[in-house]
Amino acid sequence: MSHSIVFLTGLSLLLTHEMDAIRCKEWRIFPGLSKLNDKSGRLIFILAHVPIRSWLFWQLTGSSNTAMLRTGIDVFLLIHFGLHLLFLKNKRNEFKDWISWAIITGAGICGGADLIFS
Repeated sequence: MSHSIVFLTGLSLLLTHEMDAIRCKEWRIFPGLSKLNDKSGRLIFILAHVPIRSWLFWQLTGSSNTAMLRTGIDVFLLIHFGLHLLFLKNKRNEFKDWISWAIITGAGICGGADLIFS
C-alpha cells in the first residue's frame, strides 16, 4: 500500500476534525440529527463513526486496490469543505475559531492536492 504524505495528512486532518466536531456539536447542523436533543444526537454521532472508521481502516490496510478508495476520500474531503462553507451561516454552527477552519480547510486542500498530483 502506497499513500502520499498529502493524502495521509488530509485523512489525519479529517479524523482530527471529527474530534473537534464533538466539541462543536456538529450533529446540530446535520439534517435529521439536528432534530434530536444533544444527548441523543451526540450518542448517534459518536457511535456512527465507529463502523465508518473500522471500515475505512480495514479498506486502507486490507485491500489490494486502494486507489479508488483514496480518490473517494480525496473527493469527500473537497465536498466536506464545501458543505462546511454551505452551513457556515447556520445559527447552530459552532465551527467559528481559526483552529476548526484550519483543520477543515487543510483537509480540503490536501484532498484537492492529492487528486491533482497523484
